[in-house]
This record gives sequence, C-alpha cells and structure tokens, in this order.
Amino acid sequence: MKKLFAKDKKLRSQFSEIEKKYLILKSIYKNSNFFTLIRWNAYLKLNLLSTTNNKTKFSNRCVATINKKRFNKTTNFSRHVLLKLIRLGKINGMKKSSW
Repeated sequence: MKKLFAKDKKLRSQFSEIEKKYLILKSIYKNSNFFTLIRWNAYLKLNLLSTTNNKTKFSNRCVATINKKRFNKTTNFSRHVLLKLIRLGKINGMKKSSW
C-alpha cells in the first residue's frame, strides 16, 4: 500500500510542475504584447505538454491507512481513523456525539 501512496505522490508532483509550465505558456500565448513568433512557439510547446497527467487520475488516500474509500477531504484521514482520533481525544475541539 505504501507503494500506491508513493506513486500518487510522484504523480502529484509531476502534475504540479506541468501545471506551472502550462500556466506560463498559456499566459504568453494569450498576451498580445509579445511578438507573434514568440506567441506561436508558446502555443506549439503548449500542445506538446503531456496530457497523460490529469487531475482526475489522482486518488486521495488516508495518511494513516492509505485507504481511498470514505476519505474526508478536510482532514486527510479516512472516516474510521478520524472517528478513532476523536474518541481518543487527539483532535481538539471535536468529540463524538450520539443522538
């Protein structure tokens, strides 16, 4: 499971680098103050960027259990781990409540 977590982390770092390049090239392409040759080269490089690293391919995983089911986006823990931490009192300001 740690292999999956490392793979996902590697994909995210690659995606962040590609996203930075994409934003820079897109801003150059859209800026009319640059020469047309520079803008055209930026457009060509923009088309050559890898489209295999999409944001939709990432899966959020729990930090403790590496489980991707029932993941809580605000805390980076799965539901089970979050409830355990709340019951143990390790998360300040939260406590388990019953109806």
